[in-house]
Amino acid sequence: MKEICDVRQIPGEPKRRWFSSNEFDLIVWFSEDGSVHGFELCYDKQGKERSIRWSNSDGFHHMAVDDGEQILGKHKETPILVADGFFDAKQVHSKLSEVSHLLPEEIAEFVLTAIKRYPNGFSEPPTAANR
Repeated sequence: MKEICDVRQIPGEPKRRWFSSNEFDLIVWFSEDGSVHGFELCYDKQGKERSIRWSNSDGFHHMAVDDGEQILGKHKETPILVADGFFDAKQVHSKLSEVSHLLPEEIAEFVLTAIKRYPNGFSEPPTAANR
């Protein structure tokens, strides 16, 4: 995964970093103190793209990406997130583990730990004590 440099920061939102590969997009938001505030991992980008999102205020949300290309005879619409059911946490964890060495270690550990703990989620961000 490669970090995308000069990611647009949105006023009023926490600072974010973005990492991308053929299989994944990972956006990570950071609190003022530098801790992870939340993340969104888009996966299966070459197939039926989906997204798992976690924030310390909202917990987990699993969504599918509607790419806007499914209406014949019409122009492509803007991709949007729509509710999606089953999240195969084990499979996503396994695939992300294969490329996690390309991420900063603390980010890789945080996201992999979060995915491993899905669907139970967690009310507190993972720490060294509860990884």
